[in-house]
Amino acid sequence: DQDLRDPGRFLSGPGALLEKDGHFLSACLLPSCGGSWPEFALTNPEKREKSSTKETERKETELEPEILEVFHPTHEWQALHPGQAVAAGSHVRLNLQTGAREVKLQDEDKFQTNLKGLKKGKRLNINTNTYTSQDLKNALAKFKEGAEMENSKEDQERQAKVKRLFRPIEELKKDFEELNVVIETDMQIMVRLINKFNSSSSSLEEKIAALFDLEYYVHQMDNAQDLLSFGGLQVVINGLNSTEPLVKEYAAFVLGAAFSSNPKVQVEAIEGGALQKLLVILATEQPLSTKKKALFALCSLLRHFPYAQQQFLKLGGLQVLRSLVQEKGMEVLAVRVVTLLYDLVTEKMFAEEDAELMRDMSPEKLQQYRQVRLLPSLQEQGWCEITAHLLALPEHDAREKVLQTLGALLATCRDHFHQDTQLRGTLGTLQAEYQALAALELQEGEDEGYFRELLDSINSLLTELR
Repeated sequence: DQDLRDPGRFLSGPGALLEKDGHFLSACLLPSCGGSWPEFALTNPEKREKSSTKETERKETELEPEILEVFHPTHEWQALHPGQAVAAGSHVRLNLQTGAREVKLQDEDKFQTNLKGLKKGKRLNINTNTYTSQDLKNALAKFKEGAEMENSKEDQERQAKVKRLFRPIEELKKDFEELNVVIETDMQIMVRLINKFNSSSSSLEEKIAALFDLEYYVHQMDNAQDLLSFGGLQVVINGLNSTEPLVKEYAAFVLGAAFSSNPKVQVEAIEGGALQKLLVILATEQPLSTKKKALFALCSLLRHFPYAQQQFLKLGGLQVLRSLVQEKGMEVLAVRVVTLLYDLVTEKMFAEEDAELMRDMSPEKLQQYRQVRLLPSLQEQGWCEITAHLLALPEHDAREKVLQTLGALLATCRDHFHQDTQLRGTLGTLQAEYQALAALELQEGEDEGYFRELLDSINSLLTELR
């Protein structure tokens, strides 16, 4: 019931209202507001409202999008520099190779119209549809996370597949230990095979199996040379003296593989008596398969080894081969013998020519080639006639090799070839045959076919013999 205008009414409590000029003012008399009772703060409601309005406007201004320089895109990709903005609807991408943002116009007309009226340098407020740099960074981070998760899944699937197909090496080692299986080097394997072959307690089948496996390893040059270090080569050479044809055959098979393009092994073989033993096999009665392997080993021993070629001539090797070619049922070996003679003749000829032109051959080796009297020996022992008669073989491949050898022997055997009427008749018959075959090749579109080459060789020989 107290009058509201009584000042004591408003100051009777910790918080009170004061009147000034007809307006009420609020006062805070609590220690928490003013810090002590004698001090108190007064607020004007109108000023408070105005201050709140200004603060709200300031915050809204801060929340407005950043005002950036307008970039005018074209229909081609262009780099977007920091501080530049593009209109809504532009096509923006992040170049993952350069790390730069790129922009261009959309193809649709509705996006092109958004850029009309904009001038270079004009300020543009970016609306909420435009991506900011932070948005692009966040999107790229999510993209990388997704790619990592996908890669992780692919790796897990691949590892699971590998585990299904293959066993860990630890398990394999454990299984080998349980089976008492020892992993051996090539050298250890060859030693074991030689011991098995040389053992008197081994059966014939075991010896043949050991030689068969050994041939696989000595194809490698280093393995063939390692065979020398523990005497294995001589053991195999001695196998050529065996009374068993199969042992001779497979021993020659191993030696042929070891001799091939391996000078160190070739030298050891000559010193170990391999040449004499191979010639004995070819000169005596042996199965065809055994003679095939012996001839193979002989060819490997003689090629690119002039000293062995000298010893071959001294030991009567040409006589042995002549008897082999003339033996009935040995036509297959006859072609191989002719091929060997052609290789030896051309090898000597090319070696002497290269030595004169390039001068990169050792004088000792050149002297050895010059001491090989191969062509005179071939003429003396009737190989001009033997080679000419082999031209009657029916196989095209055999004829090709004989024609090559006749060409290589032409300078030495020219007089004999002129007097050999049978050779002229054979060449004429073959000329007509291969003219027809070459014509068929030409109809099929082969200008330089196989039969055409044979025909050219025949024509060349006939021209030389006129």
